[in-house]
This record gives sequence, C-alpha cells and structure tokens, in this order.
Amino acid sequence: MTNAIKIRSKSRYVFARVIIYIVLGIAAITTIFPYVWMVLASFKTGLEITTYPEQIFPRSPGFDAYVDAFRKLNLGVGIKNTLILEVFAITFSPLVSALGAFSFAKLELPFKRTLLLILLSSMMIPYAALMLPQYQIWQSIQLVDTLGPLIIPSFFGSALMTFFFVQYMQGVPNELFEAAKLDGAGYVRQFFGICLPLIKPALTAQIVLTFVGTWNDYFVPSIYLTGMESKTVQLQLLSLQQQQNNLMDMNIVMAGSVLSSIPMLFIYIFCQRFFVESLAISGIKG
Repeated sequence: MTNAIKIRSKSRYVFARVIIYIVLGIAAITTIFPYVWMVLASFKTGLEITTYPEQIFPRSPGFDAYVDAFRKLNLGVGIKNTLILEVFAITFSPLVSALGAFSFAKLELPFKRTLLLILLSSMMIPYAALMLPQYQIWQSIQLVDTLGPLIIPSFFGSALMTFFFVQYMQGVPNELFEAAKLDGAGYVRQFFGICLPLIKPALTAQIVLTFVGTWNDYFVPSIYLTGMESKTVQLQLLSLQQQQNNLMDMNIVMAGSVLSSIPMLFIYIFCQRFFVESLAISGIKG
C-alpha cells in the first residue's frame, strides 16, 4: 500500500514537472523568436523581406544591410554620446543615492522620516507634468541639443534608488558603525570603509539596471537632442527607420536594431545574477 502511494505521488511529481517545462519552453520560444527573426531578417535582401510568404531563413545571407546601417546610422557618434551618458549615470547617480540612503538609514537626523517621505513623494509627480518646465529651464541656459540635460540630473541621484538603498542598509548592523565611531572614524570613512563594501550587491544591481535603462532610453533624449552629432544610439535608430521609404529597406532597420541590442545582450548574459539579486534585495524589510 505504501509503495503504491509513493509510486503515485512520484508519477504526479514527474507529470507536474513535465507540464512546467512544457509551459516554460513555450514561453521561452515565444519570447526569443521575435529577436531570432530580427537577426535572420538582417541578413536578408530587401526583396526577400517583401516576398510573400516570407521565409524565416535567408536564401543567400549577406552583410550588406549592416554596411548600409553603419553608413546611414553614424553609429560611432551615437555610441560615443551614449557611453558618455553611461559614465555619469552609473558613476554619480548610484553614489549620490547611496550617500543619501546612508544619511537616512544610519545617521541621527531630525525629521529624517519626514524628509524621506518628501523625497519619495517626488516620484508621484508624472514626468509629463515636469517636461515643459524643465525644457524651458534648459533652453534658457542654452543647453538644449547638448548632453547637459541628461548628465546634470545624475549628480543629484534618484529617489527610487535612494529608497532601494535605504531598505538594504537597514539590514546592516548598527554596531559596526558604533565601533568605527569609537575608533575615531568619521562619517565619510564609515560610508566608504564600512557601508559601501557591505552594500556591494545592491550597488552592483543598481549600476547594471541604470546602465540598461540609460542605453535603452529614448523618450528623454528625444526631447532635448535634435542634431545628428548629439543623438544617442536609440535616436539614431529612429532616424534610420524614418529614412526608409518602403519595406525593401526593412533589412537595414533590422540590422541597426541588432547592432543596438548587442551591448544589452551581453549585459543580460553576463550580469543575469545581478538582476536576480535586485529582485531579491528589493524584498528586504528593515
């Protein structure tokens, strides 16, 4: 009787696992197929893309679309501008946010809970309400069509990132900072010598997420950047798409999309664990 129950429960377990793998496999194929189709389409000729029914695999693969995309996309300038934004975004924004979070989480500040709520309340204001006033401010100091409006805000950190770090720092024992204070360590030394190494997983996760968000950002750069010499990769990709007059040139658009996605592909492959850590860390309670 006991063996029959064990066999039945094991069969149910195996059946459940098979169903789970089938569902996950279908979800993976559904998610990956559009990207695979885009890559294959980039190796096709314009005539192959317009042929109906369209073949998934190219009949005569070639790199002509990539050559045309490089020529029309001015990719070097776009990558340079985007990397400049990335340097400031992943350097100053996490550091300033971590400094603010250290003040809220570990320092004795008057009304710090109220100040934190005021800081977090800024996230409730939709960007659409701030877009026009901010544009007028940047225009008045002649920074429109430069990288200034995208670089300068990184020096002030992020409210969401600050809250993220506050949640993580609340799990760091206060005794470490009290012992450092007895040894004569100031707040700056406590932050860089104790706090920063201990929040390395959270900091790394935020740096990776910030890099991805900055690289993929289209909306904010489209407001301030209009000249070809100041555009980012995503704006240049849109310009490439607008230059195409018919479906015959869609392979060039696909090639440009593949080129712009390569850095993100490497980030997701080699930094996947940081994305998982960011989800786990966000659930920490103080």
